Amino acid sequence: MTDTLIFDSDWLTPEQIQLDGKTINYLAAHDIQYVQHPVAAIQRLNVFVPAAYDNGWTANAYPPDTAPIFMPNTVGGYFPGPADDPTRTQWPNNAPTIKQALKRGYVVIAAGLRGHTTVNESGQRVGQAPAFIVDLKAAVRYVKYNQARLPGNVQRIITNGTSAGGATSALMGASGKSKFFEGRFPSLGAARATDDIFAVSAYCPIHNLEHADMAYEWQFNGINDWNRSQPVAGSMKNGRPKFESITGTLSANDQSLSADLKRQFCDYLNGLQLHDANGQALTVSPDGTGTFQNYLVQLLTDSAQSALDKGVDIHKYAGFTVTNGKVTGLDLKAYFTSLTRMKAVPAFDQLDLGSLENRLFGDATVLNRHFTSFSQEHTTVPAQLAETELVEPVNPLTYLTGNQSAKIAQHWRIRHGAADRDTSFAIPIILATVLQNQGQDVDFALPWDIPHSGDYDLGELFAWIDGLCQ
Repeated sequence: MTDTLIFDSDWLTPEQIQLDGKTINYLAAHDIQYVQHPVAAIQRLNVFVPAAYDNGWTANAYPPDTAPIFMPNTVGGYFPGPADDPTRTQWPNNAPTIKQALKRGYVVIAAGLRGHTTVNESGQRVGQAPAFIVDLKAAVRYVKYNQARLPGNVQRIITNGTSAGGATSALMGASGKSKFFEGRFPSLGAARATDDIFAVSAYCPIHNLEHADMAYEWQFNGINDWNRSQPVAGSMKNGRPKFESITGTLSANDQSLSADLKRQFCDYLNGLQLHDANGQALTVSPDGTGTFQNYLVQLLTDSAQSALDKGVDIHKYAGFTVTNGKVTGLDLKAYFTSLTRMKAVPAFDQLDLGSLENRLFGDATVLNRHFTSFSQEHTTVPAQLAETELVEPVNPLTYLTGNQSAKIAQHWRIRHGAADRDTSFAIPIILATVLQNQGQDVDFALPWDIPHSGDYDLGELFAWIDGLCQ
């Protein structure tokens, strides 16, 4: 029987793009099936290789066999993430990122991943959790299976993503070789190879969903007005919807639920037994204060100081005290108030099953399900609770704090903007701190005045990768 998972180098054909007034030559292979038995058309990947490697030359000091393999994804809101391309203009895409990566000498492999709206040929939903991570793992296995046929070093695979895509990238790094997913691969006909990776780049990862509602109320409890943007029905243009602003105020019941969730976060956070680089325990008191909150204040102060040193007026946001050019204090509640609350209560596992995350945990017959016992207990609509065995495996923390057997990526770069309201600052801080406490190499920061977004500092990202790989 023909092995349909063998990559043929003849598929690579010359292409070029313009970048900063210069021509970038590369080889490309498009629309490659990375599993033998796909259940949806999106399960395909694209390969992009700097043209220099076709002649055995180096690119950015990388010979063909040592170049990093950069694997970005386009997942957002846990929707399907199509395979990306440096010439792609339809949303979602990270075309500028791929262009810069090729200029940097990286082999880029972009895989299409299922999301909660994915259906098969029969119209049946096939993209709920854990489909997105199963697909990325299958794509990594395809790459490793073809290590002798593809340029690049399969021991230097780096994933990259933003928001739910950042969560996808982080989950890849936390769950290498995890036994939970093994039973998912045979029916897809995934390649017989491993799926652990070398490094993770995660921008504002929307993850740890079981505890995200608690963390959000720890941060925003007492701030009752919210505002956000939502897609306008029927407004799609070039694959992307237009957005409109909506506002609201928490009801008395909402405020009560907020207080309950805040109290639950204290128990959760303290149970993690985190500590900072000096060994000081990071904890939260029942009122929400404590050394963990102090740690957040320091991170935000560092971010503000960096901006101030560059001449930025940090008083765009309230709460900062500046003395002789130094940020000397931060009223955290004032800062959060000026930042503004984005989401109602609960932020993710919505009581009316209205969030994208509720859809993530649906199945072929039920569109939306709750994924926390809190929301199931307080639901305002008839609802089912997703199985713990489904929810926990798509949380990177499951593999980092539990007894799961997984190979964790050695290197992590996590960025969460200091103006990001989509999830609590606590969520990425917990991820970064758990990794640091376990001895992983972690580069973590809250960049000043950056909202929920990614790939805004590619020069720094690629310098980090080069520092690991050259």
